[in-house]
Amino acid sequence: MKGLYAITDTANLSTETMLARTEEILRAGARLLQYRNKQADENTRIAEAEELYTLCRQYSVPLIINDDIALAVQTGADGVHLGKTDSTIADARERLGNKAIIGYSCYNDLDRAQQASKSGADYIAFGAFFSSPSKPDAAHATPEIIQTAKQRFKLPVVAIGGITPENGQSLIEAGADMLAVISGLYASETPFNTTTKYINMFKTES
Repeated sequence: MKGLYAITDTANLSTETMLARTEEILRAGARLLQYRNKQADENTRIAEAEELYTLCRQYSVPLIINDDIALAVQTGADGVHLGKTDSTIADARERLGNKAIIGYSCYNDLDRAQQASKSGADYIAFGAFFSSPSKPDAAHATPEIIQTAKQRFKLPVVAIGGITPENGQSLIEAGADMLAVISGLYASETPFNTTTKYINMFKTES
């Protein structure tokens, strides 16, 4: 797991616009896609997830579902991302199988990362590192937590929260394996070009 982790913006965009921008983002080279929709009804969520599944298969990118194990099962998604109020990693693993990708939000808490590691998570996510329009009240994390996590845990580390092409390099240098981005990608009128800027940061680092 290395590179750009795109997370859908369904709060500010129509389904049509979200899907169109997602295709541009995938075409430009995002390595992972998470479907995140906190406000839509079940039928809309199923329809959007199925459309995203088709796009992800077209571009050979794994699809992760935020919070909803049942939706991941129903759509055949590649895994789920869980937070503090969601189902357990054990439950997700039991329902999705050993090959599923299970991510876990650790915010700014290394104890949560320890718990996730012991429970069998496939990656751990920290943030927010910068002010985030998607999660304005999110806990604040610093690059030092990435460095510590990389030393303690043998898991890919994902950084999230207000990351832009201008500020993301410091997180990669701290050891982040992936940068997870919502508004930085989906608010762009040129998502292909913006995605390329994020990806180029990893090329500079390597």
